Amino acid sequence: MDYHMASKNSLDEFEIIAASLHDVFVMFGDAFSIRQRKNTLNKVLKRCRAEGLGFLTKSLPKLGKAFDKALTGYTKLNAMDCRFESAENSQLPRFLGELFSLVCQPDGSILPHPNIKAVGAIRQICYLFYKYELPYSTEQENTVVSQFVKTEDELSNVEGTLESIRGVLDSMPSTVRRKRNPPPSDIINIAREARTLLSRVFSSFDPLDITPRHGPGAVATGQRLWNKFRWTNVSRKITQRYPLDAYYYASAGHVCDCLDDLIHLADEDLPARVILVPKDSRGPRLISCEPVDYQWIQQGLGAAIVDWLERSPLTKWNIHFTDQVPNQCGALLGSKTGTYATLDLKEASDRVTLSLVRLLFPAHIYEYLEACRTSATVLPNGSVLKLRKFAPMGSSLCFPILALTIWAILTSAAPDEETREGLLVYGDDVIVRTAFAEDAMSILESFGLLVNRDKSCTSGFFRESCGTDAFQGVNVTPVRLRTVWTSSQSPGAYASWIAYANSLRRRQYFATYELIARNLIRLYGEIPATDMALPCPSLDEVPDNQRPHKTRINHFLQKKEWRVRVIRSPVVIKTISGWSMLLRSFTEGHRLPSWSGNRGANGEGFESSLQAFSASRYTRRDTARLAYRWVSP
Repeated sequence: MDYHMASKNSLDEFEIIAASLHDVFVMFGDAFSIRQRKNTLNKVLKRCRAEGLGFLTKSLPKLGKAFDKALTGYTKLNAMDCRFESAENSQLPRFLGELFSLVCQPDGSILPHPNIKAVGAIRQICYLFYKYELPYSTEQENTVVSQFVKTEDELSNVEGTLESIRGVLDSMPSTVRRKRNPPPSDIINIAREARTLLSRVFSSFDPLDITPRHGPGAVATGQRLWNKFRWTNVSRKITQRYPLDAYYYASAGHVCDCLDDLIHLADEDLPARVILVPKDSRGPRLISCEPVDYQWIQQGLGAAIVDWLERSPLTKWNIHFTDQVPNQCGALLGSKTGTYATLDLKEASDRVTLSLVRLLFPAHIYEYLEACRTSATVLPNGSVLKLRKFAPMGSSLCFPILALTIWAILTSAAPDEETREGLLVYGDDVIVRTAFAEDAMSILESFGLLVNRDKSCTSGFFRESCGTDAFQGVNVTPVRLRTVWTSSQSPGAYASWIAYANSLRRRQYFATYELIARNLIRLYGEIPATDMALPCPSLDEVPDNQRPHKTRINHFLQKKEWRVRVIRSPVVIKTISGWSMLLRSFTEGHRLPSWSGNRGANGEGFESSLQAFSASRYTRRDTARLAYRWVSP
């Protein structure tokens, strides 16, 4: 094929979209004539030649977003606005017009009884390559960094308002009678209610009762895995709240034996550091790496807050951090009954200001949150940006404080108990009762947050939250390809594409499954089938002659084993000082065994790590490899 695509591997993107379209043609039978099928494929090929991967990663998703807005009732679908040719005497696209006509009327509005299966098919084609992790340009990098700086500048506009509210509340006598249900427009009363609510939540929480730990990611100070436990700098700002000997050393003996190091220990307040990591075809994601001394306490305090909120009777039914199911069920229910709306916050982690946290959180909690917060970050060009936000993405306190802030504000503004009970928060994904949605968005923006109204669903019967897209009570979430296919063997691509294939097959995209599975087997050889129940990446359906055939009997386990590919990360053995190893054992040794390898789109883990914890064993990030091992069901 001579169209201009980025990838020239054995499995190219046009083959995948063509196979997916073939599956759609089969699903809808007589809706597409042979001529219409050829015209559709030719149109895709023509635009792929003209636009390259941009047609799949930008043009089709743009059409998908316009379709989603029509499903919510915000606007009518207009093909010309999306740079698609419209059908005759209609605003609907000629491309896949046979499906659009099963959902929309010629003027672009939704039919009284739309075909839900067609909704799922349209969205699958439009969003298949939306999350494709393509290399990003310098221009895209600069855009992301510029937006980060611009958002920081915009926060100054709300800081004054928040400080004024705090001044009013601090000057009020404690005997002032509080309104039980303040009107949504009364921001001062809402702030006062939220402050009281958070005081109740944290009334018996001890911010000193934490287990510090290191995070899995990079740190601004550059220490590698095993060097993170050797302290060379601990900010005086932190040790004023978290004493050095109690939180950075294993015991008094550790302090005494490391006295020479302690004497030379610096106490500078170092900044965080901005890095850009791959996100998808739209550009990179910005992460702020924390200094190692800050990360150590942030991880411990963040974990303690999350555990507290998920057990507290005031919050455990409304705020979730480890379980997305409540929000997903809320989206499905809201799409069926219209009772619940889904809200999405834009740049949520960057718009919770330090002033907002100071306004709402009780003093005995705020002083600890502020103590382990970096006040500046280094941009890629080397300049230092002083932060008005509480914590950028990268701090383990970012999401807990974000979710708790949203919950406190909206709970305080809710007009009745039913509205309060119907509130669900998972990070920046929020579900509220539809009748309260407009007020909720206005109130959040009054406190400096920004609602993404394009992704918030407050009308119609389409909802999306926590990765679930729902229409009229049916899950219409498409499979979104992320990992770019590579013709060389790669553990990440192997696991991801097996998961994509299985997810597509379960949605009845059989030709697409066969295409991906055939290329996987051609590149990697024999692949297990899921009915073999082996703890490794497995395809849902594999012919007998392409399954693993090397077997043995493990007499010790009294089990039959197969020799298959698994994903393993090489173990690095580093012997550090005994005290540092003891400190690692104290902070990490109690954790449960984790799953090695990444979870795929089908939610399957690949290989359980059952080895006992060892303080001298490490695994580097992004070093996973494919290896043959004997495994049993």
